[in-house]
Amino acid sequence: MFSERELVLDYDNTFIFNNKADSANTYKKAYGYCPGIGITGKHVVYAENRNGNSDVRTLQDQTVSRMFDLLEQHHIKIKAFRADSGSCLYEVIKLANERANRFYIKARMNAALARAISQIESWEKIESLEETMYRGEIKYTPFVKTHRELKKAEPLQTYRLVVTKTKRKDRQVNLFTNEAYIYSAIITNDWDMSNDNIVFFYNQRGTVEKEFDVLKNDFGWNHVPFSKLEQNTVFLLFTAMCRNLYQYIITGFSKTYKNLKANFRIKKFIFRFICIPAKWIKTARQYKLKIYGNIHFKT
Repeated sequence: MFSERELVLDYDNTFIFNNKADSANTYKKAYGYCPGIGITGKHVVYAENRNGNSDVRTLQDQTVSRMFDLLEQHHIKIKAFRADSGSCLYEVIKLANERANRFYIKARMNAALARAISQIESWEKIESLEETMYRGEIKYTPFVKTHRELKKAEPLQTYRLVVTKTKRKDRQVNLFTNEAYIYSAIITNDWDMSNDNIVFFYNQRGTVEKEFDVLKNDFGWNHVPFSKLEQNTVFLLFTAMCRNLYQYIITGFSKTYKNLKANFRIKKFIFRFICIPAKWIKTARQYKLKIYGNIHFKT
């Protein structure tokens, strides 16, 4: 696994639905923007606004390339890059392989992937309280057709494919694997970690969705104030910086004040630390601020 000093970069796109003058119809049948966001831990390190008619896959390689360029300009080295199946693209995987030490990207199911899964001979049984899963791995060379169509000179890379499968409730058989299973596959260039650790490490990127919830509901991303994409982009960048600053402040304060925790949302922080009941009282010919509640503030 990775040490605390090794930065893990998560990339994802999110939808900000609105009716601004230049918002466009998304594939989710609603108008808005579709910005690409880079996050390390709980800190937003990159944000690039995109119009709604730009789906998550359109020109994503250029967005990811600019993100890596900006991080390298500030001497930030990325040890691991994680992304969902929307980033399972020829150019994005190539970039991740070149610019990060390791990458973990969820694979998109297609005929070539299904044929590769059908060749896995050894499956490890994993039982939980909810369901029984099977996990295996195989060497996989993706984008053979894309590479041929683009007439690339460099040879294709072979990566590791870690696959988890669970039984389908409808028992519908896959045409290529001849099994009634739902498959979840991760493409990676990590040949050292075990299959279970790779799946566990990739699943940790689920915290990115929580960060989007914080940005949208606590820092105004759901209510962009301007009418133009360029102006709203500045708003997104400014509020993302506010999010990073808030995380730094509450992390520091939580080490001093027992009633604060580093994972408090901003509303809870306000009612625990900013808007608290207090009263000036006169005692011994002096005015003192009395703070009500079990709060250890010095006055």
